Order: sequence, then structure tokens, then C-alpha cells
Amino acid sequence: MTRPAAHASGPLRLSWAQASDIGARAANQDTIGAARDGDLACFVIADGTGGHRGGEVASRVAVDAIVDAFRAAPAFGAPALLSYAAQATIEVAKARRADPQLADMSTTVAALLIDERSARAVWVHLGDSRIYLFRSGRVDAVTIDHSLAQQLVDAGYASAGKLRQHPQRNILLAAVGAEGDFAVTASEEFALEAGDALLACSDGLWEWVLEDDMEQALAATTGSEGWLAALCANADAAVTAAGKARDNYSAYAIRVLRQEAPA
Repeated sequence: MTRPAAHASGPLRLSWAQASDIGARAANQDTIGAARDGDLACFVIADGTGGHRGGEVASRVAVDAIVDAFRAAPAFGAPALLSYAAQATIEVAKARRADPQLADMSTTVAALLIDERSARAVWVHLGDSRIYLFRSGRVDAVTIDHSLAQQLVDAGYASAGKLRQHPQRNILLAAVGAEGDFAVTASEEFALEAGDALLACSDGLWEWVLEDDMEQALAATTGSEGWLAALCANADAAVTAAGKARDNYSAYAIRVLRQEAPA
């Protein structure tokens, strides 16, 4: 496991921790990446698929493309973040064409862009890697998976409470590099408040940690590092209790702290 590392920055005193772990798999097909430019911060999670090497390559190419595009033209807003995600689609397509062994690879993506000066954020996603917004200690918003199980829930054929256990939960309807009718989904830009928290994670984490447990871990800890460590411990315990093999999992845990008064 990559030890969560806390960071603090900017007028908002944004603090975050990160983790990415191979679990019990032969390779880690998750990739994470973050970059800063002045008051702007960009965080990216990707979970790849596509057989031997494919998932690792797809997730790495997508994350690198978004981070590089952000660094080349840092800006805030949904159009900017969508343009960074579009570059990921282009680069994954190039990699697929360049190597026949990678022809079936694809990857989820969840990217978060924060402007510390204006205290605003926006996210984009495709697939079932998620971003959660917590406000007043409760889940306030979350991305909606592009998956067959989610579609069945939306249509009323399955219960939202049973989505994690659904036998078809891992069937994706959309991913970067895969054919499909879903475009990258962007949130509206939203204001951040002191005390907010954000969690970006692959399904290897959220599948094993219920939203109530995320909230309880947030309330029981004071820092981003402690919160993420608690989430990872909860997931490990749930996997062990279920007798399952630990999948790859990756996450950014971000807290928005109150601005300190000038000395």
C-alpha cells in the first residue's frame, strides 16, 4: 500500500491524502495523478481493464494525458476539465492502435478540478470510479456510475442498496477507450465551504465501504490522512469478512479547511 501522504496548500488550506494498492492481484491496474498550478489543483483516478498489461497501460495513459493537458493549459471550469478528459480519450486511442495486444484496453476515469482562490470545484467521470462530496459530515453529492447495475437501479429493476452485491455490478457501459453511447459526464461547477470533504476513488474502495461508514470515518478523524487510513482499514475488514481476494484500490481523500486568520 502506498502510505497516505497529507498535503496542505492555498487560501482554502486544502488538505489531501492519497493511496493506491495492488491488493491481492498480480498487477495494479489503477493509476492516480495530481498536479497544481497556482491556485488550481487537479486530481485524477483511473481503473483500467483489458487483459494482460492492457489495464495498467490504459489507466496510466489516461491519467498522464489529463495531468499533462492540465499542466500545459491550466484553467478552471467544466469546459477545461472536459478538454483534459478528451485528451485522455485521444491518447488511449493512439495507444490501442499502436499495439495490437492493447486493442481491447479501456479505463474508467474520475477527475476533480479545484480553484482554491474562488473556492469552487468541478468534476468529470466515465465508468464506475467515483467522486463524493461531503457537506456537514454527510454525503451531499456523488457521481452516478456508468454501469449495467446502475442502469438497472435507475430503471427500478434493482435496489440501490443492493448495487454493491449485484452479480452484474462490474459490467461497465462506458469507459475511456471503449465503444459506447456515454460521453464523459461533467458536474456543474459548485462552491466549496469550510468543512467540506471530497473522496475520489476506484471501485476497489467504495465497493467495500458503505456511505454511512465513510461519514462515520470522516467524523472520527481530524485529518485527510487519518480519514483515508480509516476508509482503507474498513475496506480491508469487509473484504476479509467476505472471504474475497482484495482488488486494486486507489483514492484521494481531500478536506477543505477553514482559512486561518492573518497573523
